Amino acid sequence: MERQAIGQVTHYYGKIGVAILKLDAPLSVGDVLAIVGSTTDLEQQVKSMQVEHQNIEQAAAGDLVGLKVKDKVREGDTVYKLVPQVQ
Repeated sequence: MERQAIGQVTHYYGKIGVAILKLDAPLSVGDVLAIVGSTTDLEQQVKSMQVEHQNIEQAAAGDLVGLKVKDKVREGDTVYKLVPQVQ
């Protein structure tokens, strides 16, 4: 799998396990993400995401989206989309 940088974590709500992502590229439900930082290394599939408390299927570059994450992430962590390599 190839990693494409698509954004950054701007905030993390620990009590509810939600990260706020600032996107530089489109993101869709079903995509697989890697969130990587100095002490963060997490991979998971996007099962749902929200903008302004509304569920959405796709987000565009420039959007701030809320995403439930399975482990702690930190502000400034880089968000990558994992895509299959073309051979």
